Amino acid sequence: MSYGELNARANRLAHHLITLGVKPGDRIATVLDRSIALVMAQLAILKAGGVYVPIDHALPSARQEWLMADCAARLVLCKSDDDELVEATIPLLAIEPFMVGTGRSRDPGLALSAEAAAYVMYTSGSTGRPKGVVVPHRAVNRLVINNGYAKIDAGDRVAWAGNPAFDASTFEVWAPLLNGGCIIAMDAVTVINSSSFAKALKQQRVTTLFLTTALFNQYTLSIAPILAQLKYLLCGGERNDFHSFLKLLSEEGPVRLIHCYGPTETTTFAVAWSCPADFDGSVIPIGRPIANTRVYLLDGHGAPVPFGAVGELYIGGAGVARGYLNR
Repeated sequence: MSYGELNARANRLAHHLITLGVKPGDRIATVLDRSIALVMAQLAILKAGGVYVPIDHALPSARQEWLMADCAARLVLCKSDDDELVEATIPLLAIEPFMVGTGRSRDPGLALSAEAAAYVMYTSGSTGRPKGVVVPHRAVNRLVINNGYAKIDAGDRVAWAGNPAFDASTFEVWAPLLNGGCIIAMDAVTVINSSSFAKALKQQRVTTLFLTTALFNQYTLSIAPILAQLKYLLCGGERNDFHSFLKLLSEEGPVRLIHCYGPTETTTFAVAWSCPADFDGSVIPIGRPIANTRVYLLDGHGAPVPFGAVGELYIGGAGVARGYLNR
């Protein structure tokens, strides 16, 4: 799909959302798999001044209902009228009709601040109730534009392989869109099968890919030659195995192998480390701050620790979220 088509379809949906009463700051839940439809939905929500809240379709219905209630969703966007969604009191809107048809296709042209919320991403809730992290537009821009670790351009084809409700999708969707590149939306069945995944990466001429540490470690064992052909391969999320890095380097690629670290609260990546071709160490660093980011190691009194001393990591800069929703 071209940028022109995507923009026209997103505009049609955005105008419809505005007609339904969606106002700047309203939160709109999406229960959609990775697809052009979800890209269109997220773009339309932003064009209407709304805040998108991606919810994993695979979550238990009780968890989905809790998330929708917690974010006070004005509307839930789904694929079609026959979607088996949770029985909620929140209105559902099928977006399939907006993939085709006619309607107002001009930009709504709403004036928004860079501080306005773009999305709410929920943490896993493994240590209690999930927390909704409110991320502003400026934080998304800082992640993907002049970021200092990966220069995405119009020639790049970025794989969207992460769960839409996982913050890596912020990079996977907006890095290509805000730099004139192409998104390759990968379905879940393809991603979890190494041979089909390798085939898709090659057929779709993917240049840029992010993998969670677990998948990175697994796929460097099975499809390293394909991964080595990438322009950018990014990984992170857990402590990495240096053997996986050495395996890829033995394949003489990729062009840039990047280890990333950062919590959802600082918009996906806060620091990054580019692995040199002659790397032979046993520890994978988390790296240095990406552009428009500051990182400090502080003691219990909030003062910088001396070199070599143990401290707590503090992250500042344009990527820091506005806060936790309702907290």
